[in-house]
Amino acid sequence: MSQFARNLQDQVARAEKGGSIPTDTPRSIIQIQNVTRKFGDFVAVNDVSLTIYEGELFSLLGGSGCGKTTLLRMLAGFETPSSGRILIDGQDMTHIPPFERPVNMMFQSYALFPHMTVEQNVAFGLKQDGMPSAEVKKRVAEMLDIVELSALGKRKPHQLSGGQRQRVALVRALAKRPKVLLLDEPLGALDKKLRERTQLELVNIQESLGVTFVVVTHDQEEAMTMSCRVAIMNQGRILQVDTPHAMYEYPNTRFVAEFFGSVNMFEGILVEDEADHVVIDCPELSRPIYVSHGVSGREGGTAYAAIRPEKVALSKEEPADTSRNCSTGVVQDIVYLGGESTYLVKLDSGRVVRVSLQNAYRAAEPEITWDDRVWISWQPSNVVVVSS
Repeated sequence: MSQFARNLQDQVARAEKGGSIPTDTPRSIIQIQNVTRKFGDFVAVNDVSLTIYEGELFSLLGGSGCGKTTLLRMLAGFETPSSGRILIDGQDMTHIPPFERPVNMMFQSYALFPHMTVEQNVAFGLKQDGMPSAEVKKRVAEMLDIVELSALGKRKPHQLSGGQRQRVALVRALAKRPKVLLLDEPLGALDKKLRERTQLELVNIQESLGVTFVVVTHDQEEAMTMSCRVAIMNQGRILQVDTPHAMYEYPNTRFVAEFFGSVNMFEGILVEDEADHVVIDCPELSRPIYVSHGVSGREGGTAYAAIRPEKVALSKEEPADTSRNCSTGVVQDIVYLGGESTYLVKLDSGRVVRVSLQNAYRAAEPEITWDDRVWISWQPSNVVVVSS
């Protein structure tokens, strides 16, 4: 993440805490107020309220059917809310048609005109708006220069690579200089390596132009790489809005913890509830889970302890303290991923736990291999207790 994005995150965090307003508080560009969208008896978006700030690259993240694309289409004006309001730059846009909104949309399919050249594709919207030819030519040249496609202006879409077509579609949407650009799965058609490179290009373009981007994606890694903030949606509702770091380290529900990255989730009973720590008795583990911070729960109630795979230690040697936060098992499988390896450890209870270890050295043989008897352990501060 760039320094610009980090600064914006800090400003947004201060703004949302309330109290005195600092001079660098970002200006809200989109306000979604209690928006619901129904299709017959089906509720696609359920009472969503959300503020997006000027200059943000904001991601709507969720699985298929969660409502993220419907919400994006309401921002674009292709769908009308059943109830609630949508404000863009302070103006009520709830019932304003798409062509009168200060937004543009880039579709997953890119929707480039196959019979037009790259330059003609980028110029199309400008000409439709009646911009003088000289200005159109200048604007097109500026936009193609931003994405380093000036030399390909005379080519047609079928003569471009997938990444090049993606960039043409992007600058065509940006050529009219909208206040907000909406992107529906913008990198979904690219292969993994190109997608990773294009993510950073997209961030750099967004920051250089200062346009607010709202991105719909189902890819957690994509959301983490690009976004200032992320909203996770499920069944038409927003479950959490936060920075990628906060979302990963401090999920507020079991669904968010399991959806946003890999996690080991243990269900147990809260047997000790103090202000500075809690203890969870989990039948799947041979020892209790000790958490070194208080949680919002009640003693005797069900609790879910989330531990990320990279925060679990793996060893053949017994930990110094075996009274808590550890268990034993057998290495059932190893998944080699180049930079890291994931170990699947089957505990004595039958539960399988994921452990991720960095491959820091080019060792001929790993210290731990299949069928080894091992200990897993974790620090009390690395456990997050979430609601159901």
